Amino acid sequence: MTSPRLHAVLLCAGLGSRLLPLTADRPKCLIEVGGRTILDHQVSALRAAGIEAITVVGGYRIDRLEAYLGERWNAAERPELVFNPFYAISSSIGSVWAARGRLSGPFCLLNGDTIYDPALIADGLSRLAEGLNLFVEPVAAPALDDMLVRVEEDRVLAVAKDLPATMARHRSLGFIAANAADGAGYLPMLERVLREVEGAQSFHHAVVDRLARDRVVHAVPFAGGLWNEIDRPEDMARWLVDSASPAAPVDAHAIAL
Repeated sequence: MTSPRLHAVLLCAGLGSRLLPLTADRPKCLIEVGGRTILDHQVSALRAAGIEAITVVGGYRIDRLEAYLGERWNAAERPELVFNPFYAISSSIGSVWAARGRLSGPFCLLNGDTIYDPALIADGLSRLAEGLNLFVEPVAAPALDDMLVRVEEDRVLAVAKDLPATMARHRSLGFIAANAADGAGYLPMLERVLREVEGAQSFHHAVVDRLARDRVVHAVPFAGGLWNEIDRPEDMARWLVDSASPAAPVDAHAIAL
C-alpha cells in the first residue's frame, strides 16, 4: 500500500559502553564503520527511501552530536536534535519519551546503533500495512541480545528478550513503523508503559508488546536482509564483510557474539 509520509526518530542517547574505548569521547552513533558514521549510514538509508524528516535523540556526549550535525548538514537538511536528560538512568524508552512530540502521526523508530542496507529499508517501507509494523526475520538460534518476537500469520503477538524459543521464532530488526495518521495508538501506550512500576527501565519494544495484546501489530518479514546492530568491535568487522557481498546477503546475526 502507499504509505503516508513518515517522520523518523533515531534513538542515539545511550552510553555505548561495550564499544569502549571508541565511545569514551563520543556517542555510539558517531563511531565510523566502513569510513562513515553509523548516523550517516542511517540518515542516508532513510532519505534514499524517501524519508526526509528525521529527529535524533541524544544524551551521552550530546555536545559532540550537536557539533557533528552542524558540520555535516546545512540548516535545511540537518536532522532535528532532541535531548534526553535521563539517558543514564532509564532504558531506551526514555529516549522515545523525549521524542514523543513526533509520535502522534506517521513515524518510524530506529535504534541508533543499527546499520541497515538502504534496499532493506525501502523494501520494508513498501510493504507496510496500515497501523503499527515491526521489521522481523526468522531466527533458529537466538543470540544473547536478540529482541525476540512471536509471529503468527504476519501478526506480532509478543515481543520480549525472554520469550521461550519454542514460542518466538523471529527477532526484531529494531525498526518500528506507525503507518497511520494517529500514530497507530503508540503514544498513549507509551505513557501507559511508563506509568508501570519500573516502566522507565523497560525496553521500548515493550510498547509494541502491549499494543500487540490490544490490536493488530503487523510483522514485516525479511529473510537474509543486510543489517547489523553495532554493539562490539566484531560487529563492525562483520558489517564490512557482509556489505562487501550485496549479491549474496547473509544473516548478520547468525554468528553468536
